[in-house]
Amino acid sequence: MNILVIPISPLEQAKSRLRSVFSQEKIKLLIISMVKDLGEKLAHLDTFDSVIVYCGDHSIAELAESYNLIGLKEKNLNHKKSFDRVIEEVNQIAIDQFNAKQTIFTFLDTVLISEQNLRDLSQLIKEYQLVICPSVHSAGISVLGRNPPDIVPTCFSDTSIPSFLGQLRMAQKADIQKIKIYDSFRAGFDIDIKRDLALAYEYLKALNLTDSHTFQFLEQNLTFSLKKNHNNRELDIITNRK
Repeated sequence: MNILVIPISPLEQAKSRLRSVFSQEKIKLLIISMVKDLGEKLAHLDTFDSVIVYCGDHSIAELAESYNLIGLKEKNLNHKKSFDRVIEEVNQIAIDQFNAKQTIFTFLDTVLISEQNLRDLSQLIKEYQLVICPSVHSAGISVLGRNPPDIVPTCFSDTSIPSFLGQLRMAQKADIQKIKIYDSFRAGFDIDIKRDLALAYEYLKALNLTDSHTFQFLEQNLTFSLKKNHNNRELDIITNRK
């Protein structure tokens, strides 16, 4: 079975780097918007045998179920866990309860990911042992596929090395031979810090995705834009976007 997994942090913890921009209530609305967008994309696909949304909130699990996804409540929320531990936990659920032969992890904040990206990834993980889509800006990982699901541990929680580089080193140590780097701007862009919100707004507009719930949220709530710095390599934040 080919299983897509989307882990989502509990709402009170999610997107903590954006708390200087939005209130906790607005961050919750942003997350709901992203769930709706992903649910609508996946509703048109029969690429995966199952799609698991693993989250800490009943409301998000119920929203996922409304798109015929599998909403699972995260276990042991009172125990402090690393992100790698959360991924290991739901990965094991996929193996034990859903007979997963391959798992693909992606994340809610990959707001540009397309249906074609998801089709591509679903096919690639059948051919390769490890499929990685690097994040556009951070040397992190936006999509991670493993075949079989427990072929190598993940490397999201290591504070000393970006997850993309760390995952490649782990794969080398595990002597994994069949690795595919999935090079995609749309699948690799994610929202992590304040700057990414303005970029997401502009990219969604440029890609004609203005009907998306995430774009509509940003249209209503974003109060800043970006300007190119004189050194041509950095972006400055300018308030009063409208």
